Amino acid sequence: MNADLYSMILGTGHAVPERILTNSDLEKMVDTTDQWIFERTGIRQRHIAPQGTGISQYATQAAKQALEDAGLDSQDIDLIILGTVTGDYKFPATACLIQQNLGIEHAAAFDLSAACSGFLYGLSLADSLIATGKHCNALVIGGEVLTSMVDWTDRNTCTLFGDGAGAVVVGPARDASGILATHMASDGRYHHLLINPGCGSINPPTPENLHLHAIQMEGREVFRHAVITMTDALGKVLEKAGMSIEDVDLLIPHQANLRIIQAIGKKVGIDEKRIYVNVDRFGNTSAASIPIALDEARRNGKLKKGDVAAMVTFGAGFTWAAGLVRM
Repeated sequence: MNADLYSMILGTGHAVPERILTNSDLEKMVDTTDQWIFERTGIRQRHIAPQGTGISQYATQAAKQALEDAGLDSQDIDLIILGTVTGDYKFPATACLIQQNLGIEHAAAFDLSAACSGFLYGLSLADSLIATGKHCNALVIGGEVLTSMVDWTDRNTCTLFGDGAGAVVVGPARDASGILATHMASDGRYHHLLINPGCGSINPPTPENLHLHAIQMEGREVFRHAVITMTDALGKVLEKAGMSIEDVDLLIPHQANLRIIQAIGKKVGIDEKRIYVNVDRFGNTSAASIPIALDEARRNGKLKKGDVAAMVTFGAGFTWAAGLVRM
């Protein structure tokens, strides 16, 4: 790696569907209550995309905001990475559709499948490609329409997920004060605990396999592994940067469950005032979770120029990742 090359986040953006589905709305659809959902997850509402709407629509909107925020033109982008498990199609890559929507020419564009870790996996990759001089300016996007694979009769999963996209522009930095460190890891032994078994080559989309299209999850085991691995990832990324949790101005964890967020905060010893939470308003948007929160935090003043943000996530696979950036 060329020691003289570094990367930084130049701009952020996010977009979500207009429709809001509240816990009270879900009470009319499935055997649940607002109190039951909130006490177990911290979720009050989530944004729901109209049926048949592709994630490319929201990802394009988020990318446009990030480009405007960065002060760059679409033609300045030479790399597009979309973290998603709900692309518009099985192929081509939805990143290519975003490229078309933005009118970007001569860029590499591809989707990255790491479930909820997709955005931070993409950020780590973009950081490496820019730091080696192979690319100059990258769009890194996390976006999901998870409600397209929800079983609305399963109260244990249908209450959790929402739709949306978040994006950042990553570009070259003069020194190492931008993206300070990243960390990625996975453990395939637990893939069966959080899975969508349908529509792949094992269970193709036949009439007999339609029931396999929905998300399946072993909630207690996912919770336990999420707390352990995200705590470990935070420790590793801070160690890489030679920093401690006291150096972090704002922790932006994956917004899957308020209890998970609180457990991680206690384990790493950070005051809850320095933890960003929006799971109550968006639910779990998977790969979109962290970039949506990052953009919100910047725009509402919770994250200011020069502040250090620690981001950490966990997803199906199992996969997990962390990133440390100075804004």
